[in-house]
Amino acid sequence: MGAEWELGAEAGGSLLLCAALLAAGCALGLRLGRGRGAADRGVLIWLCYDALVHFALEGPFVYLSLLGNVANSDGLIASLWKEYGKADARWVYFDPTIVSVEILTVALDGSLALFLIYAIVKEKYYRHFLQITLCVCELYGCWMTFLPEWLTRSPNLNTSNWLYCWLYLFFFNGVWVLIPGLLLWQSWVELKKMHQKEISSVKKFQ
Repeated sequence: MGAEWELGAEAGGSLLLCAALLAAGCALGLRLGRGRGAADRGVLIWLCYDALVHFALEGPFVYLSLLGNVANSDGLIASLWKEYGKADARWVYFDPTIVSVEILTVALDGSLALFLIYAIVKEKYYRHFLQITLCVCELYGCWMTFLPEWLTRSPNLNTSNWLYCWLYLFFFNGVWVLIPGLLLWQSWVELKKMHQKEISSVKKFQ
């Protein structure tokens, strides 16, 4: 196997941390979703994982960036971002656009994820309003993370290695496009059903 396919210790540790957060998100989501349908359980798993990533990974990134930068920081979370920085150098050295987006992501998206979990568990009427808002915010974050870089011909992105290109850049960021997109579609379908049900009820009394 070529050197480009080897998984280093830093990469392995970072992936294990991500896997641990995913396992925690699954456990929390399944616990909160007991007695609910499969779709809601799946959404709760995602939201728990989403909130954990925003607060446990991106929150410390913002803190480290505001104090200085990740490159000059030590610790488990700093090591994870240094590893990701091998694919996108903007996360290692202070980048105003990235830090600005991440401040919004941690404060707004993380909070919305928690409120949406509550709305689903308690079956609140505003569930889909929050779901649509969160999904749009997540998609906006991805847009602002990568479009400025693409417009400048991606000087900070490293796609020479399969791990950096397909796992770090494509997969980990693509998940935050795919799942919010699916949740937007779910909200569209559910709102359409509610509208049709309301129209049918009105017609019965005419």
